[in-house]
Amino acid sequence: MSPQNPERDKQLSVAVQRFGTPSYVYFSDLIDNRIASLNTNFGRWFALSYAMKCNPNPKLLNWLSSRIDYIDVSSGGEFHAAVKSGWDASRISFTGPAKTAQELEGAITAELGELVIESLREARLANSIAQSHGKVQNVLVRISPDRVPRGFGDHMAGRPSPFGIDIEEADAALHEIIALPNLALKGLHIYSGTQSLKPAAIAENWRIFIATFRDLCETHDLKPEKLIFGAGLGIPYHPGDLPLDISEIASDIGGDLDNLQSDPRFSNTKLVLELGRYLVGEAGFFVTRVVSIKESRGARIAICDGGMNAHLAASGHFGMVLRRAYNMHRLGGGTDAEKVDIAGPLCTSIDRLGGNVMLPKLVEADLIVIHASGAYGPTASPTRFISHPDPREVWVDTTDMEDVTP
Repeated sequence: MSPQNPERDKQLSVAVQRFGTPSYVYFSDLIDNRIASLNTNFGRWFALSYAMKCNPNPKLLNWLSSRIDYIDVSSGGEFHAAVKSGWDASRISFTGPAKTAQELEGAITAELGELVIESLREARLANSIAQSHGKVQNVLVRISPDRVPRGFGDHMAGRPSPFGIDIEEADAALHEIIALPNLALKGLHIYSGTQSLKPAAIAENWRIFIATFRDLCETHDLKPEKLIFGAGLGIPYHPGDLPLDISEIASDIGGDLDNLQSDPRFSNTKLVLELGRYLVGEAGFFVTRVVSIKESRGARIAICDGGMNAHLAASGHFGMVLRRAYNMHRLGGGTDAEKVDIAGPLCTSIDRLGGNVMLPKLVEADLIVIHASGAYGPTASPTRFISHPDPREVWVDTTDMEDVTP
């Protein structure tokens, strides 16, 4: 059970009264606060980029377009959705390990800002497509380092990975990519670890980035226009998780970033911090209604109208090694907390949003609010499984709220 914010709960109540359940409710003020904090702590070094895959809601994308510098997409579909939502193609980077010729052609002909190269195969294909259209495509090369410090929820380095070019192969690959006439190498990209709540681990990871960037740029005499730092900043999902103190990261890594920017080779380089869940995750809440209460073999089970189908991540099936319930509370509060299992509406035993969760005693029609649900929500969930209604998405700003379900 997590502490409630009475004003926020009032807005959540209004949202579900107007739009029903299950619903995702996003609060713009919380994202604004997060952007302000990031700029206060990291603005002297970094521009901000949003990893669209974590939440591609069109309203959110359009709102962000005037507040941060860049957006990163991971498919041709995301690229076109970003442009449709108000992002100029020149502000978009395009990552992803299996880009097709059709996706590459669509992005290149639409004046994509930077193509993030993940393999030599992709570089050769992009060069051929750009050549056929008489274009030179700006590219960044994604590097996969040989290690990630302990303290990350997931990592993509130091082991076989579909993402990026292994550091062991990077020199030969860069030599070939630089020689391709219809690609213009503008910089490097690393995203090797995610969901860390440990400032020291994040700072150490960024030091690995800096060392890698320095070595490769010196070896190939590059003066990069842009270096992308995959942030890896985590958010507290579970009871006992402590929020990340980004001022501690800034204090730890600041001298290293200052030294990098004082190096003549990098004096005109734009450093970009790529963020996903840290930017929007804690601004979203998932609200589901209790349909039925069941007593079964000594357990009390609240069966809800939204479960794994609507919020896969909260069910523990989205990369979580150990399944732990998200922070949640009963809308409206209450006392006499008791242990309860939270189940969804699906005919499968894996549809559970929590086991032995401490909540005020629940009855039918109660509303359960699951926190940290602004990232990896509807589009990361099997919403078509068993054909229950899709969850609604609601946007709340300082003056009103609206249904923004795509």
